[in-house]
Amino acid sequence: MSDSSTIRLYNTLTREIEDLVPLDDKKVGIYACGPTVYDYTHIGHIRKFVLDDVLVRLLRYLNYQVTHVMNITDVGHLVSDADTGEDKLEKGAKREGKTAWEVAKFYEDYFFQTMQAVNVGKPDIVCRATDHIKEQIELVKRLEDKGFTYTISDGVYFDSTKFPTYGKLSGMDPTKQLAGARVETVPGKKHATDFALWKLTPPGTKRDMEWASPWGKGFPGWHIECSAMSMKYLGESFDIHTGGIDHIPIHHTNEIAQSEAATGKPFVKFWVHHNFVLVNGVKMSKSLGNFYTLDDIKNKGFAPLALRYLFLQTHYRQESNFTWEALTNAQTALAQLWGQVAAIKKHAKDSVRSALSSEKLDKVNNLRKRFKDTIRFDLNTPQTLGVLWEIVKTNIPSEDKYDLLMVCDEILQLGLSSISDTYGVETDVPNEIKNLLQKREELRTQKKFGEADSVRQQIEVAGYTVEDVASGTRVKKKTY
Repeated sequence: MSDSSTIRLYNTLTREIEDLVPLDDKKVGIYACGPTVYDYTHIGHIRKFVLDDVLVRLLRYLNYQVTHVMNITDVGHLVSDADTGEDKLEKGAKREGKTAWEVAKFYEDYFFQTMQAVNVGKPDIVCRATDHIKEQIELVKRLEDKGFTYTISDGVYFDSTKFPTYGKLSGMDPTKQLAGARVETVPGKKHATDFALWKLTPPGTKRDMEWASPWGKGFPGWHIECSAMSMKYLGESFDIHTGGIDHIPIHHTNEIAQSEAATGKPFVKFWVHHNFVLVNGVKMSKSLGNFYTLDDIKNKGFAPLALRYLFLQTHYRQESNFTWEALTNAQTALAQLWGQVAAIKKHAKDSVRSALSSEKLDKVNNLRKRFKDTIRFDLNTPQTLGVLWEIVKTNIPSEDKYDLLMVCDEILQLGLSSISDTYGVETDVPNEIKNLLQKREELRTQKKFGEADSVRQQIEVAGYTVEDVASGTRVKKKTY
């Protein structure tokens, strides 16, 4: 790996892991495909944004100046990739008996509440498609002036055959690009891979969301919003664009085509794509009853950060298999981590910091370096969690251990900095019992379960019960 501030990322465009070299020194522009706000944010969405969050926090930790932009798709996303069917927001409005504007506002709020619960930071710029109609129309006009469009009764379309490298992101032959995906056709559409830039409102149709344009009243196609808004806030060429792997063959392919056709410049340097979340090994679907939101997680007694921990256990380019058992294990591990951090924090607070021996100083520096190296090599969060647990178990002084853990949590955001040194302990429990609990937790972490059971018996003899639950360890005085 290059110098210690360099990040290496898998670039979908080149199909290689490369050094991230920003277009402008230490400044990085990131555009993240955001939610289509017609329904509840589900756990698949959460995983994508958690790993986006790790990337942004890592860049800032490494002293890059980051501008993080995310869109809100509140118009123009049709239910079919073939540019047919209803707009998802209009469909949601009919389903719920509300206006499309009300639906968008409700689900946008839900999205941000969900993100806050799993410690995903809010982007620097959040841009709604409906607030940027002017920019989208201007981009369509620019493409029209350059001869990349044609107009039919349904709307304005991009002629994909006029962009020679169409499909370069997916690496597929354009004639096979969307095989099986675009079954429906639009009358007058010239080629299967052409796509709508501006959709005209059908005669006699009433829409909540429509605008006047040079081509008639209508609404933007889904893809045009991301090009118009990303280039407005990050420039015609920028560093990183993130999204799900499902965006590669259609949405991001079309973004590249329309953006580069309009500007004549490379659009995005690095394309970062996240893999799917499966549920019990199968695709998530409402019809299968395995479509889960954060509310479902909380209603079963799980902490939102247990879900974040679970997703960090799998590399972002691999499928993550969600099961309730896996989430239970993640919550147990997180509770143990919180308990350990509480004990370390208390010990650090009660200790006097002293100079480290050369051996322990080397150990501190090595752990810090390994943490940094694992996370900056293509966001290898599973390995990074492993280093985090090594820090917990190492024999360096508590003060230095706690400092290292706080550095780790700047990026991982598992709530370690907010853990009280009395976590899991009732406030009226005597200090000697708290000390025994701390000792037991340390022994359990070291897998010395026999010794940990002996300490538990001491606590029981002293008149207290110890209960291990998903959220930690509960201690209560026996009532007899």
